[in-house]
Amino acid sequence: MTQGPTIRRIDDPDEEGPDVRLAEARDVPRIAATLTVALADSRWTRWALPDDGRMQRLTRLHELDAGHRGVSTRSAWVTDDVDAVAVWEPPAGAEGTAPLPADVRTAMAGELPYLSAHRISTVRDTTTLIGSHRPEQPHWWLLHLGVRPSSRRRGLAAAVLAPAIVRCDEEQTVAAAAVYSWANTRFLRGFGFEVSAELRTTDDELPVWVLVRQPLPAR
Repeated sequence: MTQGPTIRRIDDPDEEGPDVRLAEARDVPRIAATLTVALADSRWTRWALPDDGRMQRLTRLHELDAGHRGVSTRSAWVTDDVDAVAVWEPPAGAEGTAPLPADVRTAMAGELPYLSAHRISTVRDTTTLIGSHRPEQPHWWLLHLGVRPSSRRRGLAAAVLAPAIVRCDEEQTVAAAAVYSWANTRFLRGFGFEVSAELRTTDDELPVWVLVRQPLPAR
């Protein structure tokens, strides 16, 4: 019998960890830089963005879809030096969060097609496919997670994930994500996520795993 992953609780008040806070407007450039450095060589980046100006495209994508989105909706957490970032799409109306502002939505709608260029149809179709496998009930959706290479193996990813995951446990709310590598799947399984769908991008170039995390029972 194959043993499942050991599920980590990350709400232990006796366990020290790095300081984490909600991202602020001043953090947007650093959020974009951190995620770009963290994901520059990822399979998704090479698949979704053209070679021409790829790093500039990736930086602008993170500026809009992680920085401005996360800050404006109050659903992005960072370490104090912004060496680690987690950005979520919260359930509609979640307490303490805010709807995506019209100006950010407009900027994303106008610029994201340009950033993916000739890849945009495949990226959009794959996003739609993934969307069809998201949980039906209200849930926190992990959009972006990254740690600067120089700051890895210090527990920073777990630290920036913690606020939303602990909230999900407290409120008995589902969390979910889509990832494009088994390493990321294995990492999230350590926090209670389970694979709910194994897919391929619509051009059959990359595997995609959709993961869902049921809230842990209260202690």
